[in-house]
Amino acid sequence: MHKTTTSAIIMLFAMTMQAFAGIYGMSLPNDTINRLTDDSGITDKELKSDDPVQHAESMGEGKSSFEMPQGLSANIDSLLSTWQARNLLNALDCNNEGWRDIKTSDTTYAERLQSMPSVIRMPYNSMVRACIDRYVTRSRTTVSYLLGMAEFYMPIIEEEIDKQGIPKELRYLPIIESALNPTAVSPASAKGLWQFIFPTGKLYGLKSNNYIEERYDPIKSTKAAAHYLRDLYNFFNSWELAIAAYNCGPGNVKKAIVRSGGKTSFWEIYDWLPYETRGYLPAFIAANYIMTYHKEHGICPMEPKIPVATDTIHISKNLHFKQIEEICGTDIEAIRALNPQYVKDIIPGGNEKYVLRLPNDVITSFLANEDTIYKHREQEFFPKDDIEKMLKQAKSNDDGRGSLKRHKIKSGESLGTIARKYRVTVKQLMRWNNLRNTNIRAGRYLKIYK
Repeated sequence: MHKTTTSAIIMLFAMTMQAFAGIYGMSLPNDTINRLTDDSGITDKELKSDDPVQHAESMGEGKSSFEMPQGLSANIDSLLSTWQARNLLNALDCNNEGWRDIKTSDTTYAERLQSMPSVIRMPYNSMVRACIDRYVTRSRTTVSYLLGMAEFYMPIIEEEIDKQGIPKELRYLPIIESALNPTAVSPASAKGLWQFIFPTGKLYGLKSNNYIEERYDPIKSTKAAAHYLRDLYNFFNSWELAIAAYNCGPGNVKKAIVRSGGKTSFWEIYDWLPYETRGYLPAFIAANYIMTYHKEHGICPMEPKIPVATDTIHISKNLHFKQIEEICGTDIEAIRALNPQYVKDIIPGGNEKYVLRLPNDVITSFLANEDTIYKHREQEFFPKDDIEKMLKQAKSNDDGRGSLKRHKIKSGESLGTIARKYRVTVKQLMRWNNLRNTNIRAGRYLKIYK
């Protein structure tokens, strides 16, 4: 979840077109990443990578507590209720008998991590152990689910990672970000497999509005994430720091480096990182471990069913999923699951061509009844008076929230008075600004969408 400071977000929107080079196959230079960060006083000199050898006994001991990432605490009942899980996996309770008798020493954990072929270092310490323990005890069913869903999502992720030339270990980041749920939403409104917040997603070419949410698109969001990770590495020259920056934003990592006295190792700047970021690299290491050594802990994958054969067609007219369901006789839930980016069950094809994914048999029916489908309940789904407004909103990239305003908090103001002034709600103000409570401070700025 890529959290940035207010000033970082403002800087982000002021970036020149050169910043978008990363979307089209070029690496962003250091000065561009600097614009993603607030002023931390660090120069653009190359940051040195860490000593490649660290020992388990010297790492992480005595560190302060940390927060488990979202993917580690995902609700398994919610995951198993999705269309993907119900239609693509056989929910098996396998190999669980006697797992409590499996004892693994610290030495064994460390040796297994060292033996894994990886570009990114996989050290072992008490924090990594805590995350592994979570997987092999409380989250065993979740691991089975992840192993099963990986059969469907990993080919997409690995293909893009290979194109970008970044370490294959990064394919497991969506496990700790979203538990491989393409429509996951965090409390901070990060969305999708890769949990992009809106500003970062927009920078990397992902459209977000009332009708289209490309952060939910597994293919487009994976391309954006691979670009972002590569650009973070090119700036920090360290995969550990790039991974940390993916979670909390490069500005927070730069601040931690400064406050630590210029240290450039994740473990050395650990105490200066945001609370939720401290557990991020340990959880990433644990995810790589459990996806590799699940059998050693008596965990087996949920067996993938034979996947539904699908294909894509291009849509250049306004289309509602209900029109497809009622003419082709398919389940609307399946259409939603295969096309999560269309958040209102509407493809605003009057603007431009959009891709629609359907099971092969439904595509055959769609093509045979195309004219009938578009005309079916057309006036009900697309009233003439509403079409222009819909198409205008669908072309925007404002997260469905309108244009951004900034309000400087004055002495004596409360969220309630500010909400009334702009005719919004206190809950909206809290959501837009990632506020955990209603306490605000004079002189700070609030984001307001109108």
